[in-house]
Amino acid sequence: MGIVAKYSIKDLEVLTGIKAPTIRMWEKRYQIIMPPRTETNIRYYGNQELKLLLNINVLNRNGIKISHIAKMGHEELVAKVKDFSFVKSGDDDLFDGLMLSMIDLDESLFHKTFYKAVSRLGFEETINRIIFPFFSRIGIMWQIDSINPAQEHFMSNIVRQKIISAIDNLPIDLPSKAKRVLLFLPEEELHELGMLFLNYVLKNRGYRTVYLGQAVPLNDLKKIVEITDPDILICHVSNPMAIGDVNSFLDKLKMIPLNKRMILVSASIFELNPSLPSHLQLFESLKVLAEQL
Repeated sequence: MGIVAKYSIKDLEVLTGIKAPTIRMWEKRYQIIMPPRTETNIRYYGNQELKLLLNINVLNRNGIKISHIAKMGHEELVAKVKDFSFVKSGDDDLFDGLMLSMIDLDESLFHKTFYKAVSRLGFEETINRIIFPFFSRIGIMWQIDSINPAQEHFMSNIVRQKIISAIDNLPIDLPSKAKRVLLFLPEEELHELGMLFLNYVLKNRGYRTVYLGQAVPLNDLKKIVEITDPDILICHVSNPMAIGDVNSFLDKLKMIPLNKRMILVSASIFELNPSLPSHLQLFESLKVLAEQL
């Protein structure tokens, strides 16, 4: 059985971008949404109310007055949203389209929204400006315990497919002088979207990459380095670490020859500011690293 979503009005403000006073005004003046109440008479909102507000927002931002929207039936409202097809949309409408596709596991709506973003922004900017901030919103939904894991997996896997498809469309034959980069996530690291996208960015900029993916045993790394002979190694750690775990982790990385440039990306390790070997460079985020590369 899925999680029954219960949002506060502040949650809706974050998820929809509509200010809480505006939502209250729409409720009072137009009865546009009728949220249920708890036994103690406190309003709460479910996925139906969230979807309704997202649809209303699309129409309102495209010039339809809220007084007119309030008179629409559900079918008319949904049909009108589909008619707009996000033609006049900004980033907010793209976020709304992604949110709606996640709530209903609607692959068709995801593709429609994603390709609209790519046609306007390009692939890289779509991932950086739309997709990754959207996953930050999903993180908020996890915190308020209102998202079904299947919904998060649906979005992660479909984005993963898009990035892999983009990688497959890049040239394979590169100049012999192109630098070779080895990318990997260590044991227990399973969230690879950021690193997978970095693999795309590097390939698109002319680097020859060797992408190992998730949960690579560090004990096997020395042999892999001997086989691939990379110019640069990049490791991403997203899980939080205590200082003792960081020191143990860094000790394992000492097996990498000093003539190899090693880049470690980790917000939690960056905050701890540990002592690092001379050949190891630490970055707070993959975005900062990508900008420098």
